[in-house]
Formats: sequence, structure tokens, C-alpha cells
Amino acid sequence: MDLALSQERIIDPIYLWTGPDGRVLQGQSYVNLTETGKLMVMGFMVPMSGAYTCTLSHKVIETTTQEETEMVEAYKFMVYAYREADHAYQVSVRFSTTGCRLRNNDLFIKILKKILNSSISHLTCHITGSSYKCHSIRTPKDGLQYELFVNFLVNPFAPGWEEVCQEFPYDCQDVTNRRVRQAAERIGKFFHQLKHVLKTEFQAVPTIQYMDNSFSMTPIDSCRPGFGRNHHTHQNCASCCGVTGE
Repeated sequence: MDLALSQERIIDPIYLWTGPDGRVLQGQSYVNLTETGKLMVMGFMVPMSGAYTCTLSHKVIETTTQEETEMVEAYKFMVYAYREADHAYQVSVRFSTTGCRLRNNDLFIKILKKILNSSISHLTCHITGSSYKCHSIRTPKDGLQYELFVNFLVNPFAPGWEEVCQEFPYDCQDVTNRRVRQAAERIGKFFHQLKHVLKTEFQAVPTIQYMDNSFSMTPIDSCRPGFGRNHHTHQNCASCCGVTGE
């Protein structure tokens, strides 16, 4: 009920709660309804997010005639599932190449992504958001050069991550963050050894070379599938991962 009505005497109140799917909540095992209309949802799951409606029926009795009038008020509440953000790692790295319009550049990035994914797949992590740009750079020492600026994300939610979490339901977030940290460390080690790797794995594109000390990795927040950030919908917790309804 609204604030004004909550300060008044209410005669014969009846509260009817319905959930996001339109079902009446009375009698459902996952809710607790009190005689005063309070709703408690227990064991909250993602599909329970959405609009909850409380329909309040009550009587108004005219003082002089004692005539009764039935009043109906409806109140809607938006309820969302939240969770803390998990971790991911944003990676940036550069390579020298002989030109920006070479097909080998695309081939190189595809092979690189494939190798990185195979090295971390056992951790149920994968590479997402991979992209690159080629720039021409002139230096006083070396003249005109071409460089590939590569970016990608080490993501902990590769296919199979849910099965891993089911094994550790109470420590899922800790396990997820530990897995992606291990994956990021493996990728860091890979790039530190990349000069040798390029000679053995990338024989088809020998013109592309890793640029020393260009590797950088930054931890960032990541929302698991089905969750995201929406500053308009979740204003009270802009940094939280709220359910997206997908």
C-alpha cells in the first residue's frame, strides 16, 4: 500500500499477490505471506525476477449511513536477482607485420585465438571479444613500420562452466575466479615464451613477430551469462550484475 493508506485504519483488508508469470502466490512453497500483506520470497532464483503485484481489497464504511463500499488498489514492485561481478582479464598485445592489408594478418589472429583457447579450455575459460587494428608507425630509428594492436578478453564462462559450478555450489564464484586467474597466468606465460612459439607454430606467417614487452593484462569485472549491468534499471546497485531476462 502507499504511505497515506498505511497511516489509516483499513477495514477487512484482503491481499492478493501475483508473481512475474501472473500466477497467484498464495500456497506456493517458495513464498511466505503474512496476514498483514507482507511477502517474503525464499530461495530466490533468477526466473523469479520481474514485476510482483499486490492487489489490496478493503471496505470503506460511510459514517452516517453505514453504507459499505468495496475498494481495490493495485501496487506493483520490481524485484531483481543480483550477484557480485566475477573476474575476467583484458589483454592487449602488439605484433610487427610487413603491411596492414595482408591476408596473413587475419590468419594470424585466427590461429592465435585457436592456440590460446586450446591452452585454457581445460579450465572452462575461453577468449572472447578478440579484435585487432593495424597502424603504420614512423620512428626516427627504423622508419615506417606496421604494427598489429590486438585486444581480447579472457572469459571464465566457456561451455561447461555451469557443470563445474554444480560441483561447488557454495564456492562457485571463488572457483570461477580461481579458474580465470589460472587461465590468465597461462596466457601470460605463453606470451613470455612467444618468440620460440612463433618459430614452431606460425611457420605459415613468419613475417609477423611479437613485440617485446608489449603484453599487458588488466583484471576487470565480468557478469556471468544471464546477468548484466543496467544503470537505468538497477540504479540502486549500478556496480552489481542484475538479471537481464535473457
